[in-house]
Amino acid sequence: MAKELTPRSENYSQWYNDLVMKADLAEQSDVRGCMVIKPYGYAIWEKIQRTLDDRFKETGVQNAYFPLLIPKSFLSREAEHVEGFAKECAVVTHYRLKTNATHDGVVVDPDARLEEELIIRPTSETIIWNTYKNWIHSYRDLPILCNQWCNVMRWEMRTRLFLRTAEFLWQEGHTAHATREEAEARAKQMLEIYADVVENVMAIPVIKGVKSETERFAGALDTYTIEALMQDGKALQSGTSHFLGQNFGKAFDVQFVDQNNQLQYAWATSWGVSTRLMGALIMTHSDDNGLVLPPNLAPIQVVIVPIYKKEEELAAISAKVAEIMPRLKAKGISVKFDDNDKKKPGWKFAEYELKGIPVRLAIGPRDLENNSAEVARRDTLTKEQLSLDGIEEKIVALLADIQQNIYKKALDYRNEHITKVDTYDEFKRVLTEKGGFVLAPWDGTPETEEQIKNETKATIRCVPFGNPLEDGVDMITGKPSKQRVLFAISY
Repeated sequence: MAKELTPRSENYSQWYNDLVMKADLAEQSDVRGCMVIKPYGYAIWEKIQRTLDDRFKETGVQNAYFPLLIPKSFLSREAEHVEGFAKECAVVTHYRLKTNATHDGVVVDPDARLEEELIIRPTSETIIWNTYKNWIHSYRDLPILCNQWCNVMRWEMRTRLFLRTAEFLWQEGHTAHATREEAEARAKQMLEIYADVVENVMAIPVIKGVKSETERFAGALDTYTIEALMQDGKALQSGTSHFLGQNFGKAFDVQFVDQNNQLQYAWATSWGVSTRLMGALIMTHSDDNGLVLPPNLAPIQVVIVPIYKKEEELAAISAKVAEIMPRLKAKGISVKFDDNDKKKPGWKFAEYELKGIPVRLAIGPRDLENNSAEVARRDTLTKEQLSLDGIEEKIVALLADIQQNIYKKALDYRNEHITKVDTYDEFKRVLTEKGGFVLAPWDGTPETEEQIKNETKATIRCVPFGNPLEDGVDMITGKPSKQRVLFAISY
């Protein structure tokens, strides 16, 4: 099965598509631009979702649900917001079908046109802040900390599984606060949660920073971001948190009486990650043999494959596995015993390698005699014999080592592909020959940013947090530059 994957060196894009489909993560649907997430892919997404959800709730966030359909007039209330999403909106114009004249199909009933068109949500700031208007009257009603897990639709012309689809799954948090300071602190807090999960669960190193004015979310005063680097040297925005100021409070007249009995507009944040993280996971860690899953995220961390010729051998192996599995599960390890007799061990080895299972145990009659098992690591593709005595402790340590090794490998690659440049010629050469992140001085103007984008396809990914101020000159205009910003070609 793994041999059917296109090598990354030959065609990285085709390798990615091959892997998504052959590892049973997702497939194209018959609906243009939309995908079917298959059970194994959804199991990985569920672990991301569960991990994030737990961390959200630890900070006081509660889950809610808001309508899929948004009145068109709502999107007109915040000018920058509607401009940012207008070209991606799918519009519902009618509410009924009827049988056609030949009675062999259906057509839209022209008499069922809506008085006001409805937009399938591209994001939910407008419908949520229209709702918050009814919830917020006094400072005692604040803060409101809501999140929803849902689908959204943005009408993409060029789609790719997980990375960019017309419909995708995500979470979107929306909070309302009494003060600017509280809202800004919440926006930064949520970015830290994203960084924690992406780095410590998904084993993907990220750079945290703030977007340029051109790249920030439509309607935000500031957008904070985590940026990851894929194996092909392209960046992937992996999570964003937005400080929205009072823009939506004013647009939807969300006012409250403060402690001084004065009317104030509420301060807002929104923040989200999506199934795009699945694409980041694949492109950061996987290889020409298939998926490589960090143990903290793998739906199945250990698979046990019996090696036998006779039924009595299988029975003896199964009895030993029945002793081992409860000990592994007691340590919180997810384990599967694959005794399916319709598939040979070699086929199973290839399948679990393709699906990225972190640890594989193979047990045959000779292993039983020696009270041992052959243990294979997915990250290094190495094997060793381990005694079954205390196997649970050994596997716990092995999984932790695999998690650390996967992260370190990605971190080393990322660090090797961060390049400082001072001239535009250097900048273009690095993008062409090396790729990755480029730290370059910028004069802070959108005109220079746009010129670089048009000439090189590189965009400002962020102004990194903790980036020291340094006097320099812009590599194009020669104007003063106070800091370096992070450029890259991105997905």
